[in-house]
Amino acid sequence: MSKVKIELFTSPMCPHCPAAKRVVEEVANEMPDVVEVEYINVMENPQKAMEYGIMAVPTIVINGDVEFIGAPTKEALVEAIKKRL
Repeated sequence: MSKVKIELFTSPMCPHCPAAKRVVEEVANEMPDVVEVEYINVMENPQKAMEYGIMAVPTIVINGDVEFIGAPTKEALVEAIKKRL
């Protein structure tokens, strides 16, 4: 089975990032064989954010495509992952 790579872009000052991180962690824990997660702090890695044209956090990139800007619902994230399997 192929893996889906989730990159979660956050910043320390972001009020919505903890919610997005919770959703991503929850889904990753329920789908460990399918989901690989990388957390990227845009303050420490602005180059990576620029590569994707990210202007706001939290932003979730799945397999190289910007999928969510803001914290998605768990259902929406699971749906986006299933679409790529």
